[in-house]
Amino acid sequence: MENRHAFDRPLLGVLSGERRDPPPVWLMRQAGRYLPEYRALRAEKGGFLALCYDPVAAAEITLQPIRRFGFDGAILFSDILVIPQALGQDLWFETGEGPRLAPQLLDGDMSALSPEPAMLAPIFETVRRVVAELPPHTTMLGFAGSPWTVATYMVAGQGTKDQNPARRLAYRDPAAFRRLIDAIVAATVDYLCDQIDAGVEAVQLFDSWAGSLAPEEFKRWVIVPNRAIVEALRSRRPGIPIIGFPKGIGEKLPVYARETGVDALGIDETMDPVWADGALPASLPVQGNLDPLALVAGGDGLATAVAGIRAAFAKRPHIFNLGHGILQDTPISHVEQLLAMLRA
Repeated sequence: MENRHAFDRPLLGVLSGERRDPPPVWLMRQAGRYLPEYRALRAEKGGFLALCYDPVAAAEITLQPIRRFGFDGAILFSDILVIPQALGQDLWFETGEGPRLAPQLLDGDMSALSPEPAMLAPIFETVRRVVAELPPHTTMLGFAGSPWTVATYMVAGQGTKDQNPARRLAYRDPAAFRRLIDAIVAATVDYLCDQIDAGVEAVQLFDSWAGSLAPEEFKRWVIVPNRAIVEALRSRRPGIPIIGFPKGIGEKLPVYARETGVDALGIDETMDPVWADGALPASLPVQGNLDPLALVAGGDGLATAVAGIRAAFAKRPHIFNLGHGILQDTPISHVEQLLAMLRA
Protein backbone atom coordinates (compact mmCIF):
# COMPACT_ATOMS: atom_id res chain seq x y z
CA MET A 1 0.00 0.00 0.00
CA GLU A 2 1.23 3.52 -0.83
CA ASN A 3 2.39 5.70 2.04
CA ARG A 4 -0.55 8.06 2.49
CA HIS A 5 1.62 10.54 4.37
CA ALA A 6 3.63 11.16 1.20
CA PHE A 7 0.61 12.78 -0.48
CA ASP A 8 -0.98 16.20 -0.05
CA ARG A 9 -4.41 16.10 1.57
CA PRO A 10 -6.25 19.41 1.08
CA LEU A 11 -8.64 18.93 3.99
CA LEU A 12 -5.80 18.38 6.45
CA GLY A 13 -4.07 21.42 5.01
CA VAL A 14 -7.05 23.62 5.79
CA LEU A 15 -7.36 22.16 9.28
CA SER A 16 -3.74 23.18 9.85
CA GLY A 17 -4.57 26.77 8.90
CA GLU A 18 -3.95 26.88 5.15
CA ARG A 19 -6.38 28.49 2.74
CA ARG A 20 -7.09 26.36 -0.33
CA ASP A 21 -8.84 27.40 -3.53
CA PRO A 22 -10.99 25.57 -4.39
CA PRO A 23 -11.88 24.64 -0.82
CA PRO A 24 -11.86 20.98 0.15
CA VAL A 25 -15.34 19.51 0.50
CA TRP A 26 -17.14 16.73 2.30
CA LEU A 27 -20.77 16.48 3.40
CA MET A 28 -22.12 15.46 6.78
CA ARG A 29 -23.96 12.11 6.45
CA GLN A 30 -22.49 11.73 2.96
CA ALA A 31 -22.51 7.95 3.46
CA GLY A 32 -26.20 7.15 3.63
CA ARG A 33 -29.73 6.93 2.36
CA TYR A 34 -29.58 9.33 -0.61
CA LEU A 35 -27.23 6.86 -2.37
CA PRO A 36 -28.79 3.91 -4.22
CA GLU A 37 -25.73 1.78 -3.48
CA TYR A 38 -26.26 2.35 0.24
CA ARG A 39 -29.94 1.44 0.03
CA ALA A 40 -29.08 -1.75 -1.85
CA LEU A 41 -26.50 -2.79 0.73
CA ARG A 42 -28.83 -2.05 3.63
CA ALA A 43 -31.59 -4.10 1.99
CA GLU A 44 -29.14 -6.97 1.70
CA LYS A 45 -27.50 -6.72 5.12
CA GLY A 46 -30.29 -5.58 7.45
CA GLY A 47 -30.78 -2.74 9.92
CA PHE A 48 -28.73 0.38 10.49
CA LEU A 49 -27.18 -0.69 13.78
CA ALA A 50 -26.11 -4.07 12.37
CA LEU A 51 -24.33 -2.20 9.57
CA CYS A 52 -22.45 -0.03 12.08
CA TYR A 53 -20.96 -3.13 13.71
CA ASP A 54 -20.18 -4.97 10.46
CA PRO A 55 -16.69 -3.76 9.47
CA VAL A 56 -16.93 -5.02 5.90
CA ALA A 57 -20.30 -3.35 5.30
CA ALA A 58 -19.46 -0.16 7.24
CA ALA A 59 -16.19 0.26 5.35
CA GLU A 60 -17.99 -0.20 2.04
CA ILE A 61 -20.60 2.41 3.02
CA THR A 62 -17.88 4.86 4.12
CA LEU A 63 -16.15 4.46 0.75
CA GLN A 64 -19.27 4.66 -1.46
CA PRO A 65 -19.47 8.48 -1.63
CA ILE A 66 -15.69 8.70 -2.10
CA ARG A 67 -15.86 6.47 -5.16
CA ARG A 68 -18.86 8.31 -6.58
CA PHE A 69 -17.93 11.92 -5.84
CA GLY A 70 -14.26 12.06 -4.84
CA PHE A 71 -14.89 14.04 -1.66
CA ASP A 72 -11.80 15.30 0.18
CA GLY A 73 -12.89 13.66 3.42
CA ALA A 74 -14.28 10.22 4.23
CA ILE A 75 -16.43 10.22 7.38
CA LEU A 76 -16.66 7.00 9.33
CA PHE A 77 -20.05 5.30 8.99
CA SER A 78 -21.29 4.87 12.55
CA ASP A 79 -23.56 6.61 15.07
CA ILE A 80 -23.08 8.86 18.09
CA LEU A 81 -25.14 6.48 20.25
CA VAL A 82 -22.60 3.68 20.25
CA ILE A 83 -21.12 5.41 23.32
CA PRO A 84 -24.29 4.97 25.44
CA GLN A 85 -24.39 1.37 24.27
CA ALA A 86 -20.76 0.86 25.31
CA LEU A 87 -21.62 2.44 28.67
CA GLY A 88 -24.27 -0.25 29.19
CA GLN A 89 -27.57 1.00 27.80
CA ASP A 90 -29.55 -1.12 25.37
CA LEU A 91 -29.82 0.55 21.96
CA TRP A 92 -32.19 -0.16 19.11
CA PHE A 93 -33.89 1.74 16.30
CA GLU A 94 -37.65 1.89 15.87
CA THR A 95 -38.69 2.03 12.23
CA GLY A 96 -39.74 5.55 11.34
CA GLU A 97 -39.21 6.81 14.90
CA GLY A 98 -35.46 6.76 15.52
CA PRO A 99 -33.23 5.47 18.32
CA ARG A 100 -34.34 4.08 21.66
CA LEU A 101 -32.19 3.56 24.77
CA ALA A 102 -33.02 1.62 27.92
CA PRO A 103 -33.08 2.05 30.79
CA GLN A 104 -33.87 5.74 30.79
CA LEU A 105 -31.60 7.71 33.11
CA LEU A 106 -34.14 10.26 34.25
CA ASP A 107 -32.46 10.51 37.66
CA GLY A 108 -28.93 10.23 36.26
CA ASP A 109 -28.26 6.97 38.11
CA MET A 110 -25.89 4.78 36.08
CA SER A 111 -25.36 2.14 38.76
CA ALA A 112 -27.45 -0.48 36.94
CA LEU A 113 -25.36 -0.18 33.75
CA SER A 114 -22.56 -2.60 32.90
CA PRO A 115 -20.08 -0.91 30.54
CA GLU A 116 -18.79 -2.96 27.61
CA PRO A 117 -16.14 -0.86 25.83
CA ALA A 118 -14.85 -3.91 23.95
CA MET A 119 -18.03 -3.92 21.86
CA LEU A 120 -16.66 -0.93 19.93
CA ALA A 121 -13.81 -2.99 18.44
CA PRO A 122 -15.59 -3.60 15.10
CA ILE A 123 -15.72 0.16 14.52
CA PHE A 124 -11.93 0.41 14.71
CA GLU A 125 -11.66 -2.47 12.26
CA THR A 126 -13.91 -0.44 9.94
CA VAL A 127 -11.44 2.45 10.12
CA ARG A 128 -8.52 0.16 9.28
CA ARG A 129 -10.36 -1.27 6.29
CA VAL A 130 -11.31 2.17 4.96
CA VAL A 131 -7.79 3.56 5.32
CA ALA A 132 -6.41 0.59 3.42
CA GLU A 133 -8.59 1.47 0.41
CA LEU A 134 -8.84 5.25 0.67
CA PRO A 135 -7.37 7.39 -2.14
CA PRO A 136 -4.12 8.96 -0.91
CA HIS A 137 -5.42 12.55 -1.14
CA THR A 138 -8.52 11.85 0.97
CA THR A 139 -8.57 12.53 4.72
CA MET A 140 -10.05 9.92 7.05
CA LEU A 141 -12.44 11.57 9.52
CA GLY A 142 -13.65 10.06 12.75
CA PHE A 143 -16.28 11.45 15.07
CA ALA A 144 -18.19 11.22 18.31
CA GLY A 145 -21.19 12.91 19.83
CA SER A 146 -20.45 15.70 22.28
CA PRO A 147 -21.33 14.88 25.89
CA TRP A 148 -24.39 17.15 26.18
CA THR A 149 -26.07 15.76 23.07
CA VAL A 150 -25.27 12.15 24.00
CA ALA A 151 -26.58 12.74 27.53
CA THR A 152 -29.91 14.04 26.23
CA TYR A 153 -30.55 10.66 24.58
CA MET A 154 -29.30 8.68 27.58
CA VAL A 155 -31.57 10.52 30.02
CA ALA A 156 -34.75 10.48 27.93
CA GLY A 157 -34.13 7.14 26.22
CA GLN A 158 -34.80 8.78 22.85
CA GLY A 159 -34.60 12.06 21.01
CA THR A 160 -36.89 14.78 22.37
CA LYS A 161 -38.22 18.04 20.96
CA ASP A 162 -36.51 20.41 23.38
CA GLN A 163 -34.23 18.10 25.44
CA ASN A 164 -36.54 18.72 28.38
CA PRO A 165 -35.69 15.60 30.46
CA ALA A 166 -31.94 16.23 30.42
CA ARG A 167 -32.35 19.94 31.06
CA ARG A 168 -34.63 19.22 34.05
CA LEU A 169 -32.15 16.74 35.52
CA ALA A 170 -29.24 19.17 35.03
CA TYR A 171 -31.10 21.84 37.03
CA ARG A 172 -32.58 19.48 39.65
CA ASP A 173 -29.49 17.39 40.39
CA PRO A 174 -26.37 18.88 38.79
CA ALA A 175 -24.10 16.49 40.70
CA ALA A 176 -25.82 13.44 39.21
CA PHE A 177 -25.81 15.01 35.78
CA ARG A 178 -22.11 15.85 36.15
CA ARG A 179 -21.33 12.20 36.88
CA LEU A 180 -23.14 11.20 33.69
CA ILE A 181 -21.32 13.85 31.65
CA ASP A 182 -17.97 12.84 33.12
CA ALA A 183 -18.60 9.19 32.20
CA ILE A 184 -19.42 10.21 28.63
CA VAL A 185 -16.28 12.38 28.42
CA ALA A 186 -14.03 9.54 29.57
CA ALA A 187 -15.61 7.01 27.22
CA THR A 188 -15.49 9.47 24.32
CA VAL A 189 -11.80 10.24 24.77
CA ASP A 190 -10.95 6.54 24.79
CA TYR A 191 -13.18 5.95 21.76
CA LEU A 192 -11.61 8.74 19.72
CA CYS A 193 -8.09 7.68 20.70
CA ASP A 194 -8.86 4.17 19.44
CA GLN A 195 -10.24 5.62 16.19
CA ILE A 196 -7.03 7.62 15.77
CA ASP A 197 -4.88 4.57 16.48
CA ALA A 198 -6.78 2.72 13.75
CA GLY A 199 -6.02 5.44 11.18
CA VAL A 200 -8.36 8.40 11.65
CA GLU A 201 -6.58 11.67 10.78
CA ALA A 202 -9.03 14.24 12.18
CA VAL A 203 -12.12 14.05 14.37
CA GLN A 204 -15.39 15.93 14.65
CA LEU A 205 -17.44 16.45 17.81
CA PHE A 206 -21.16 16.61 16.95
CA ASP A 207 -23.24 18.67 19.39
CA SER A 208 -26.61 18.65 17.65
CA TRP A 209 -28.52 20.00 20.66
CA ALA A 210 -26.00 22.59 21.93
CA GLY A 211 -28.44 25.38 21.05
CA SER A 212 -31.07 24.27 23.56
CA LEU A 213 -29.30 25.50 26.70
CA ALA A 214 -29.44 28.75 28.66
CA PRO A 215 -26.12 30.65 28.76
CA GLU A 216 -24.79 29.39 32.10
CA GLU A 217 -25.95 25.85 31.39
CA PHE A 218 -24.27 26.09 27.98
CA LYS A 219 -20.97 26.91 29.67
CA ARG A 220 -21.39 24.08 32.16
CA TRP A 221 -22.59 21.29 29.88
CA VAL A 222 -21.17 22.21 26.45
CA ILE A 223 -18.03 24.31 26.93
CA VAL A 224 -16.49 22.50 29.89
CA PRO A 225 -16.97 18.90 28.68
CA ASN A 226 -15.84 19.68 25.13
CA ARG A 227 -12.78 21.49 26.46
CA ALA A 228 -11.99 18.41 28.55
CA ILE A 229 -12.15 16.19 25.46
CA VAL A 230 -9.98 18.58 23.44
CA GLU A 231 -7.36 18.81 26.17
CA ALA A 232 -7.28 15.05 26.69
CA LEU A 233 -6.89 14.37 22.96
CA ARG A 234 -4.14 16.97 22.69
CA SER A 235 -2.31 15.23 25.51
CA ARG A 236 -2.85 11.65 24.41
CA ARG A 237 -2.84 12.02 20.60
CA PRO A 238 -1.09 15.32 19.82
CA GLY A 239 -1.36 16.72 16.33
CA ILE A 240 -4.80 15.33 15.46
CA PRO A 241 -7.12 18.18 14.35
CA ILE A 242 -10.43 18.50 16.19
CA ILE A 243 -13.51 20.05 14.55
CA GLY A 244 -16.26 21.26 16.86
CA PHE A 245 -19.81 21.37 15.50
CA PRO A 246 -22.16 23.03 18.03
CA LYS A 247 -25.41 23.30 16.11
CA GLY A 248 -27.79 26.17 16.79
CA ILE A 249 -25.71 28.20 19.26
CA GLY A 250 -25.95 31.51 17.42
CA GLU A 251 -24.07 34.34 19.10
CA LYS A 252 -22.33 31.88 21.43
CA LEU A 253 -20.16 30.71 18.52
CA PRO A 254 -17.10 32.89 19.34
CA VAL A 255 -17.23 31.81 22.99
CA TYR A 256 -17.33 28.15 21.96
CA ALA A 257 -14.39 28.64 19.60
CA ARG A 258 -12.32 30.48 22.20
CA GLU A 259 -13.07 28.39 25.27
CA THR A 260 -13.15 24.83 23.91
CA GLY A 261 -9.90 25.23 21.98
CA VAL A 262 -11.06 23.28 18.91
CA ASP A 263 -8.88 23.51 15.79
CA ALA A 264 -11.79 24.23 13.45
CA LEU A 265 -15.43 25.18 13.78
CA GLY A 266 -18.41 23.69 11.96
CA ILE A 267 -21.13 26.27 11.29
CA ASP A 268 -24.78 25.34 10.83
CA GLU A 269 -27.06 26.65 8.11
CA THR A 270 -28.85 29.17 10.37
CA MET A 271 -25.65 31.17 10.89
CA ASP A 272 -24.94 34.22 8.73
CA PRO A 273 -21.52 33.38 7.25
CA VAL A 274 -20.61 37.06 6.92
CA TRP A 275 -21.29 37.58 10.64
CA ALA A 276 -19.40 34.41 11.54
CA ASP A 277 -16.39 35.45 9.51
CA GLY A 278 -16.29 38.80 11.28
CA ALA A 279 -16.89 37.40 14.77
CA LEU A 280 -14.33 34.56 14.71
CA PRO A 281 -10.53 34.77 14.87
CA ALA A 282 -9.22 35.39 11.35
CA SER A 283 -6.95 32.35 11.35
CA LEU A 284 -9.53 29.85 12.64
CA PRO A 285 -10.57 27.30 9.99
CA VAL A 286 -14.32 27.05 9.51
CA GLN A 287 -16.52 24.40 7.93
CA GLY A 288 -19.95 24.80 6.40
CA ASN A 289 -22.56 26.08 6.05
CA LEU A 290 -24.82 25.27 3.08
CA ASP A 291 -28.47 24.66 3.94
CA PRO A 292 -29.20 20.98 3.17
CA LEU A 293 -32.49 22.10 1.60
CA ALA A 294 -30.60 24.28 -0.87
CA LEU A 295 -28.85 21.13 -2.02
CA VAL A 296 -32.22 19.38 -2.36
CA ALA A 297 -33.53 22.29 -4.45
CA GLY A 298 -30.50 22.62 -6.71
CA GLY A 299 -30.46 25.05 -9.64
CA ASP A 300 -30.03 28.80 -9.26
CA GLY A 301 -30.86 28.76 -5.54
CA LEU A 302 -28.01 26.35 -4.87
CA ALA A 303 -25.61 28.36 -7.02
CA THR A 304 -26.48 31.59 -5.19
CA ALA A 305 -26.07 29.99 -1.76
CA VAL A 306 -22.71 28.44 -2.66
CA ALA A 307 -21.40 31.73 -4.05
CA GLY A 308 -22.45 33.60 -0.90
CA ILE A 309 -20.69 31.16 1.42
CA ARG A 310 -17.49 31.18 -0.62
CA ALA A 311 -17.47 34.97 -0.72
CA ALA A 312 -18.02 35.22 3.04
CA PHE A 313 -15.07 32.92 3.80
CA ALA A 314 -12.85 34.07 0.93
CA LYS A 315 -10.00 35.15 3.22
CA ARG A 316 -9.91 32.35 5.78
CA PRO A 317 -9.23 28.59 5.79
CA HIS A 318 -12.56 27.03 4.76
CA ILE A 319 -13.88 23.51 4.30
CA PHE A 320 -17.06 23.47 2.25
CA ASN A 321 -19.81 21.41 3.86
CA LEU A 322 -23.48 21.44 4.72
CA GLY A 323 -24.86 23.14 7.80
CA HIS A 324 -26.17 19.75 8.92
CA GLY A 325 -26.60 16.26 7.44
CA ILE A 326 -27.49 15.60 3.82
CA LEU A 327 -31.19 14.78 3.40
CA GLN A 328 -32.51 11.47 2.13
CA ASP A 329 -34.31 13.02 -0.86
CA THR A 330 -31.25 14.89 -2.14
CA PRO A 331 -30.83 14.25 -5.89
CA ILE A 332 -27.41 12.91 -6.82
CA SER A 333 -27.36 15.33 -9.74
CA HIS A 334 -27.48 18.23 -7.29
CA VAL A 335 -24.43 16.92 -5.43
CA GLU A 336 -22.72 16.74 -8.81
CA GLN A 337 -23.81 20.34 -9.50
CA LEU A 338 -22.34 21.44 -6.19
CA LEU A 339 -19.01 19.77 -6.86
CA ALA A 340 -18.85 21.19 -10.37
CA MET A 341 -19.33 24.71 -8.98
CA LEU A 342 -16.69 24.23 -6.30
CA ARG A 343 -14.13 22.68 -8.62
CA ALA A 344 -14.64 24.92 -11.66
